[in-house]
Amino acid sequence: MNILFKRLFLLIIPFLLLQSCQDQDDTLPESTSLDVQKFIWRGLNQMYLWQEEIPDLANNRFASNSEYYSFLEQYSPEELFQKLLYLPPRPKDPNDTEDPKIVDRFSWIVSDYLTLEQQLQGTTKNNGVEYGLSLVSSGNDQVIGYVRYIIPNSDAATKDIKRGEVFYAVNGTSLNLTNYSSLLNSSATNYTLNFANLTYDTNNNPVITPNGKSLSLTKTNLAENPILIKKTISSGSHKIGYLMYNGFYQSYDSKLNDAFAYFKSEAVTDLVLDLRYNGGGSVLTATRLASMLTGQFNGQVFSELAYNNRKSYLNRKYLFTSTIDGTALNNLNLTTVYVLTTRSTASASELIINGLAPYINVVQIGDATYGKNVASVTLYDSPTLTKTNVNPSHRYAMQPIVAHSVNAVGFGDYLDGLIPDYKLSERIITLGVLGDPAEPLLSTAIGKITGTAKFIVPEKTTTDFEFLNDSKTLRGQNQMYFEQ
Repeated sequence: MNILFKRLFLLIIPFLLLQSCQDQDDTLPESTSLDVQKFIWRGLNQMYLWQEEIPDLANNRFASNSEYYSFLEQYSPEELFQKLLYLPPRPKDPNDTEDPKIVDRFSWIVSDYLTLEQQLQGTTKNNGVEYGLSLVSSGNDQVIGYVRYIIPNSDAATKDIKRGEVFYAVNGTSLNLTNYSSLLNSSATNYTLNFANLTYDTNNNPVITPNGKSLSLTKTNLAENPILIKKTISSGSHKIGYLMYNGFYQSYDSKLNDAFAYFKSEAVTDLVLDLRYNGGGSVLTATRLASMLTGQFNGQVFSELAYNNRKSYLNRKYLFTSTIDGTALNNLNLTTVYVLTTRSTASASELIINGLAPYINVVQIGDATYGKNVASVTLYDSPTLTKTNVNPSHRYAMQPIVAHSVNAVGFGDYLDGLIPDYKLSERIITLGVLGDPAEPLLSTAIGKITGTAKFIVPEKTTTDFEFLNDSKTLRGQNQMYFEQ
């Protein structure tokens, strides 16, 4: 049986344009007329999860080749891809204050698969500032950014910039709903961030005041080690391991295993897994991490992907494992794990929570996760939709949704996110230092582990900011994939 795909993803935001991570001076041959459009229709007709719901993807849609070509000629590649997606609005819950989310908000198309392939390994064109974005208020379209963390060995790591700082403009242009994506995700190698102070008026409404600080930042080809922090914290009779893990990149699995060797050598009794800024990555890595956290479920089902009726033979299960390429996993045999989350916790991070839930107690602290419970596949323009014998006239590739993710008991209905056991939203004015026992989310986890403090929702004396987006989403890094 031909392998129909190479990499599988759970994706967060559709239709983003990926930045190039390398200089490419080579030129492509002129594309044959309709090559890309034919690839898009064929790939979606074969693999799309909702193929049966799209009349234009029906096997008997066209009575002749001429009718088929006439249809394709009407659209650019991006327009055709958009037209063929399943986009009806979901019914709105009368108790839900947010707008209903469309069914397929994750499928996307790219014009250069070389960039995509680099990003799957955690390498991006990046200046090292990982940030969140928020609306200042619901009454206007003003956007601010706030620094979440700085990637080590990046350009930003050499500059005067730290967690919690607020920026309001790029190159002197204030951010708003219309321009923030293009300003922050431009192909330019350099840009300047303009910073501001955040204060509150007498009615506790936010006030953004430019403070004169500006920093020029340079993007480089940056490979991020997803293990940002690993440490132990002693509290009473508890030896608590803390792991801040920011991406499921398979090339770092041995380092992840080393981190758990460290936790074992320290004889940790409990573990806090910080996934608040982790947008996903390799499903194999997620399975391995789940196996390191536990160890007592080897060979049992961690998760399963279910395809459409035509492709049900591709359904596959992921099993808890005891090795990485023949090397024994270091596992902790935990029966409870504490997981820190935000709205940026997505895809493979959500898979960890959902996949472990049937087996151990998963205590989720923070905010609801994003809600990515479906999978997409990298399709290339070739006879088998893999990269083998790929069409040399273009570099288009696409990631249509092809499967639904469920855990061992068949649960996968978390399109609105996984709800925390203890809700505590990050606030710009109280972010704290990552890894510090006094940082609000970590402090809450320690209190629940030791029983030394009851969970108390802090009194809100100021207006909360509405979460809008983040740097990883803008770069297209929120996803889940596997290599076969």
